[in-house]
Amino acid sequence: MPEHRVTAPEIPAGTTVRGPASYFPSIEKTYGRPIQEWLDIAADQLDTKRHMDVVQFLKSEYGMGHGHANAVVGYVKAELDR
Repeated sequence: MPEHRVTAPEIPAGTTVRGPASYFPSIEKTYGRPIQEWLDIAADQLDTKRHMDVVQFLKSEYGMGHGHANAVVGYVKAELDR
């Protein structure tokens, strides 16, 4: 299995998470895929597209809500820019 460019954070039970990662449990529940898949999709798209273009892609191709899409893309961008 190839290494992920951006790895999903490990969130210990009972921990309060802030920022984009706070959306991750809801994203997994709502869209039925592990957050790692969404991070991989966003990372691949960010190779050639801007932030809001990737947000729009997730919304149009996968039916993701704006806040969820923006959280995924924002998290990936921040991690890639490290």
